[in-house]
This record gives sequence, structure tokens and C-alpha cells, in this order.
Amino acid sequence: MSTADVLVIGGGLHGLSSALHLARDGADVTVLEGEFVGRHASGASAAGVRTLGRDPREMPLALRSMEMWHQIGDLVSDDCGFHAHGQLRVFETEAQIAAETRRIAELEAHGHTNEQIIGQDTLRQLVPGINPKFIGAAYADRDGAADPHRTLVAFRAAAERAGVRIVEGAPVCRLSEQRGAWRVETAQGAFAAPTVINAAGAWGARVAAMTGESIPLSAKASMMMVTERLTQTIRPVVSIVGRSLSFKQSSQGTLVLGGGIQGRYDLDSGRTAMDFHALARGAAAAEELMPAVKGARIARCWSGIEGKTSDLLPVICPGKAAGIFHIFGFSGHGFQLVPAAGEAMAGMVTTGVVPEIFLPFNAERLTTKGAAA
Repeated sequence: MSTADVLVIGGGLHGLSSALHLARDGADVTVLEGEFVGRHASGASAAGVRTLGRDPREMPLALRSMEMWHQIGDLVSDDCGFHAHGQLRVFETEAQIAAETRRIAELEAHGHTNEQIIGQDTLRQLVPGINPKFIGAAYADRDGAADPHRTLVAFRAAAERAGVRIVEGAPVCRLSEQRGAWRVETAQGAFAAPTVINAAGAWGARVAAMTGESIPLSAKASMMMVTERLTQTIRPVVSIVGRSLSFKQSSQGTLVLGGGIQGRYDLDSGRTAMDFHALARGAAAAEELMPAVKGARIARCWSGIEGKTSDLLPVICPGKAAGIFHIFGFSGHGFQLVPAAGEAMAGMVTTGVVPEIFLPFNAERLTTKGAAA
């Protein structure tokens, strides 16, 4: 049986980031991944790096993470393809302008100045060719996007350089507590450690249940589309208020379309299936946003399974059983939080103290008892 100081269940970006920060603090860490690193949510991400439109309870974590993204090479020795060309949420009605203005005013009242409202003239300068029906946008100029696969490679390589052992093809079959340590049985053998981080994504609730804890969690299978290469004209990431669309153009000229377009999934097999009707609706929304892209050919599409909570906030907290820590359920917007969430998780594991930026993410809030408290 292999032993470590910390076992991380789940080889997505949040598991890798937690492992990397712990290893740099001197811990002996092993990551156990059921399939291969980044197979699901991390590899199927639109890779938006945004503070724009965040739930206010996420803002402290998101702002710390944004600081780290702007220096991401210091953490993983690679820029992860990150470019801060800004992010926009465009709107088409006066009522939407009023709602967005109120939302941003509330953020500013709490000291957050990362967003502003821009008018149609500025919007057209930032996004040439945008449909003139869109009359303005909420804009965060330090936001941007990264390359999800380059980010996975960089975090994996940085973790391994720090001494992290990564075991793929190791789905967890059973957890049991034995003499002050957790024994984790997998398809690749048994592992033991006094501390286990549950970063199992859509399977996070199943792992928690193995330790005797019930955490409500559903799942989703967000789909992505990439087009053929087009002339480079768009720099910011663009979304539409009230629509499931994230629209960006990569440095190679391809359009990357995502933003919550949902496919089908099966948690038992880990398989996903495309919903081509939903993809067609996403493509139509992209054409509405940018009429000039109509007729662009879709080169490929894919999806991955991710955990989804009822309030769309993650679960990041100690488990009820000693030595267990949870970090899952990011509900489609966890990519930007990766650097700071891993940093704070390492601190929580090392000190046993829940950092203030994690307080909104306790698991009990999702239970009937927690909601009533």
C-alpha cells in the first residue's frame, strides 16, 4: 500500500492546484484520477478568466485569483495562454441596462470596482461587427481567457516538479478510516494518508458519501464548439445577458463557443453525448451576436461532466469526518478560481483553519437543516 501525507481525489485543475500548493509547502502528495487528468470539467472548459458577473460571495476569492492569473507564470512557469483582453456582458434593452447598473452599484458599495457600464460606441470599438441591437455592456477590462489544455499541462508539470505523484486510471472504490489514516482503494491499488482532499468534481458527493457525509449535488455536461479559422477581429470574451453563450476568438482565429450549452451525461460510465439541437441554438445565438460569422463551419465539439449545486456556488470546506476536505461543485465557473482556491485549500489543510474567503462555501448550506439555520 502506497502512503502519502495527503491524497487528492480528482485530477482536474482544482485537484492539481491544491496538490501543487501543498507540495510546495513540503507535503508528500498523491493525486488519484479516475480517468486521465482534466478529462471532464477542466478539459471541457471555455477557460474564461473572469470576475465579471460573479456572485458577490465569490468576489474575494475571484479577485485574489485574478491577481494570480496576471502573474500565472510565477506559479506554473507558463502563461497558460492567458490574455487579458477583457470580458463583456452585452444587453439589448433599457431594462437590462438598469438591472446591470444596479448590480454594479451594489458591487461598488462593497468596494469592488472591477466592472463598469459602457455604451454602444465603446462596445462597437471593442467588438467590431457586433449586432447593432446590442446597446451596451457590463465590462471588466482585466478579465480575459486562457487555453484550458495548456493550463492543464502547465499545472500538471508544475505539480510533478514539486514532487506530486499523479496516478491516472484510478477510480476510487472505497474509503475507510484505519488507525488515524484514510485507506483509499482504487483500481490501481490501495493508498493511505491522514488527509484526503475530495476534488472529484461531479462525483464529489459520491466520494463524500464514502466518508458518511451527504452533500446534495447534481451535474451538467457543458458542451463546447470550435469553428474553422476566421480573420482575427475579436479580442474580448463576449456573453449575452440572459443567454447561454460565451463567445471568444482564439489567437489562431477560431471561434470558441460555450457558456452553458448542455449535453447529456451518465455519471456511472463517465460518458457524455452531444445534444445537437442545443448546439444549433448556441450557434444561432452566436450568429445573432455577430452576423458576420453566419455560415462558419464547426470544426469540432466536445463536453465534460461537472458538478452543480443548487445555488451554483462551490463546496469548499472541511468534511464532517476528521482529515477530509472538500473542493467541488463549481457549477461551470470554476476555471478562474483555480490558482487562489488551491492556495487557500493548502492553507486550510495545513492550519486546520477555514479561511474567510471560503466561509460562504460550506456544505451545510445546501442541506435542509443548513438552509433553515
